[in-house]
Amino acid sequence: MASPSQLEHMISMAEAARSLPRRPHVSTLYRWHRRGVRGIKLQTWLVGGRRYTTPDALEKFVVATTAAADGETPPTRTPRQRDRAIHQAERDLGLV
Repeated sequence: MASPSQLEHMISMAEAARSLPRRPHVSTLYRWHRRGVRGIKLQTWLVGGRRYTTPDALEKFVVATTAAADGETPPTRTPRQRDRAIHQAERDLGLV
């Protein structure tokens, strides 16, 4: 789920493609979302029939795919760590 700050910073897939070096074709970003690269998928949101992403999601995708290409394993969280992070985020948003 997108946080309120992410909603404010959403960019279209075309804008996202233009923001990257060497400007990949917009269909490449859709492929990153659907199939992923090295098991990592670009996070996107569907709003009114159009797909959007955020600069933060692009950065996370690039960092993760670079680490995977370099043979580094991404840090993994235990289910308990994940639950704690979710609970903390809910508290930060005032949902709890």
